[in-house]
Amino acid sequence: MSRYETDFWLPISAERAFAFFGEARNLNRVTPSWFRFEILTPTPVAMAVGAEIDYRLRWRIARLAWRSRVTVWRPSRRFAYEQARGPFREFRHDHVFEPEASGVRIVDVVDFRLWGGGPAARWLVQPELDRIFSYRQNRSAALLASDNDQPVEPSLEAGTRTSDSALEQAP
Repeated sequence: MSRYETDFWLPISAERAFAFFGEARNLNRVTPSWFRFEILTPTPVAMAVGAEIDYRLRWRIARLAWRSRVTVWRPSRRFAYEQARGPFREFRHDHVFEPEASGVRIVDVVDFRLWGGGPAARWLVQPELDRIFSYRQNRSAALLASDNDQPVEPSLEAGTRTSDSALEQAP
């Protein structure tokens, strides 16, 4: 299993950050347009453990169907989902909201396994995750600033951490 981690800080409360990221409709707002991301499940989605959301997206030239299932829902602190159906052999995205002085650190941890394994995670998936999360962090800050009429600048002090030691293991 490969792991991708990134985090950023925003000068808002953990409750506000959780409310924003926990609202399924906001996923469209923080996903790059080149991904052609579309939520198929009628919104609003009643978010709780067991909730499922269907999406359609485009990655390069491939049109992909994806279903995610919420596996953790702890308001203002953490939520996670797993791919129930989609392009990965396994995929889990954990969102953690850590209150800090005058703000919140938002930590994203993505664990994934590709069909077929090998080094593809390093040269194929990693750069895409870098692009997606960079966009997401900057777009989230802009959207939250516009909702609040206050400048919001993300701080990427801790940056992105990756682990691909699991790539050496056979799937």
